[in-house]
Amino acid sequence: MKKYIKELSKLKWQNFLMLTLAGIINAFGVTVFLAPVKLYDSGISGTSMLLSQLTPEYLSLSVFLLILNIPLFLYGLKKQGGVFTVYSLFTVGIYSLSAWLITDVLPIDVSMASPLAGNDLLLCALFGGLISGIGSGLTIRFGGAIDGIEVMSVIFAKRLNITVGTFVMVYNVVLYIISGFVLQSWILPLYSIVAYGAALKTVDFIVEGIDRSKGVMIVTEKADEVSDALMNTFECGTTKMAAKGGFSNADKTVIYFVVNRFQISRMRIIVHSIDPHAYLTISEVADVFKNVQD
Repeated sequence: MKKYIKELSKLKWQNFLMLTLAGIINAFGVTVFLAPVKLYDSGISGTSMLLSQLTPEYLSLSVFLLILNIPLFLYGLKKQGGVFTVYSLFTVGIYSLSAWLITDVLPIDVSMASPLAGNDLLLCALFGGLISGIGSGLTIRFGGAIDGIEVMSVIFAKRLNITVGTFVMVYNVVLYIISGFVLQSWILPLYSIVAYGAALKTVDFIVEGIDRSKGVMIVTEKADEVSDALMNTFECGTTKMAAKGGFSNADKTVIYFVVNRFQISRMRIIVHSIDPHAYLTISEVADVFKNVQD
């Protein structure tokens, strides 16, 4: 217990502010674009939407969001930690409250069609997925999760010997297949997959950045010259690591360097002008964090 109390001291009010915004945005995307035309979100959110359509009116989307999500987040408390759980439960609460306000309190008619996109399934799928993806991405960015299935995927994926992404994907595929049988139509589940794809891509943009940096590994025998040239040209640091050639057994150095996509061509020209035999590999860098001390 003391462990969790100590951990909760790390909670930040700025995160709660952004998580409030995230919950509102997610609710807007789901209730204004997806739910009115019976398209489904992914995970527990999509499950809640389906159940709310099959049960009495008082069991609304907001109710199922709380009933299904809260036990899952509490179950994952030990695995994910107190801070993550508090942030997640808070965001789910805001999501549920906002969904209730939009559907039952505010003067917005979302009973038959989207107020903004009408019955256009493609527009509803794209914009519903995009907007709900922004909400989900902001939630992850600021320390939580807005859907309990993400917690279950972390806990059970390893036990099932599959990746977290595969676990979530399988869950959603099963959800969409069930909704297809329930609705006796495959058009809406297929458009729901479009919404899921739009949301997934948007989450990646929000969490990892639209313009990702590139991590460059340079294997060279002229490390000092290459490193100095890169630092002088791009005005940023490099990291040098000692290495040995597997075939030649010659001493080499690996230079690690982070650039943006517009600098790659120039970087390659500089490296090969100094060492024509240098070996380069380039990979995606999701984010870059710097600890700047005075």
